Amino acid sequence: MVGVCDSRSLLVVDDVATKGMKDSFLMEICRAKSSGSSLASLLSLGLAVVDCSASSETVSILKQAVGLGCCIVLANKKPLTCGIEAYEKLISNFRCIRFESTVGAGLPVIASVNRVLASGDPIYHIVGSLSGTLGYVMSEVEAGKLFSKVVQEAKSLGFTEPDPRDDLSGMDVARKALILARLLGRRINLNDIKVDSLYPDELGPNSMSTEDFLSSGLSSVDRDFQEKVRAASLKGKVLRYVCMIEGSRCEVGLQELPKDSPLGRLRGSDNVVEIYSRCYKDSPLVIQGAGAGNDTTAAGVLADIIDLQDLFQ
Repeated sequence: MVGVCDSRSLLVVDDVATKGMKDSFLMEICRAKSSGSSLASLLSLGLAVVDCSASSETVSILKQAVGLGCCIVLANKKPLTCGIEAYEKLISNFRCIRFESTVGAGLPVIASVNRVLASGDPIYHIVGSLSGTLGYVMSEVEAGKLFSKVVQEAKSLGFTEPDPRDDLSGMDVARKALILARLLGRRINLNDIKVDSLYPDELGPNSMSTEDFLSSGLSSVDRDFQEKVRAASLKGKVLRYVCMIEGSRCEVGLQELPKDSPLGRLRGSDNVVEIYSRCYKDSPLVIQGAGAGNDTTAAGVLADIIDLQDLFQ
C-alpha cells in the first residue's frame, strides 16, 4: 500500500514506485480512524518543514504546517519578522519550532536566550554585533582604512550581498534584533525598530546604480566616517554596528563602545552577543564565533532538526 486518504487528508509514501507503508504505520492509521481522528493527526509523528529560503511568501505554508501539527525549522528570518499575529501563530506550539540559524548562523544565541528565560532569570538587556559583514567593516575602519575601500574589499571577499547597500542599510540586523526582542516578550514589529543606515538616502538604490554607488557614492561618506572614528577614539572607545534591546527600546546602528568590552575587541567577521540578566548583571553571558557562511548555517539547521527528534522518541 502506497497511500491512504480520508475526507480531509492524504498520506502517500515518498517513492510510490519502490516503497510501501510499513505495517506499524498502518496500525497507527487504524487506531487514529477508530478513535474518530483525522489522518492529519498523524502528521505529528515526526514530520518537519524546513525553510532555508529568504522569502516572506512561505509564511502561509508554515502556518498550515503548524496547524497540522508539523514541526518547523527556520533559517529564513522573514517568517519570524512578519506581522505579530502571524508570528504568534508560528510559535503557538513553541516546543515544535526551532530557528537557531536565523540569528548568528550556527551560534547558540537563541538556545542561550531560551535557557536563561526558562530558568526564571529575566533578561533586561541584549547588545550584539550580528552582521559578519558590518563587523568586518567596522574593525577595518578602526584600523585606519577608508570606509569606501573597506566596503569594496568586503565585496571582493564575498562578505557582502551583490549590492552592499543590502548590508549597509542595517535591515538584516534589524530582523535579527526583532527575533530576539520578540523572544523577550516584546510585541513589536519591524517598523517599530529604529534603524541607522550607513549611507544617506541620496545614495540609495532609487537614486543610483550599484556600480555608481561603489565607484563614487561611497567615497562621499569617507570623511564623515573618519570623524566618527576619531571622536570615539578620543573617548577611549570604538565604533561598532550593533543591535540594542533594553526595556521598550530596540534599535540598530552605530554605537561607541569601550575598547576592552567583548564587542570592542571584536575583529573580522565574527558575531558577538552580550546577554545581561539578573544572574549575568555584572559579567554578561557572551557568545562569540563565526556568524555567517553556508557551512555554519547548515550546521545550525541540522542541529535543530536533530534536536526535534527527541520529541518523537
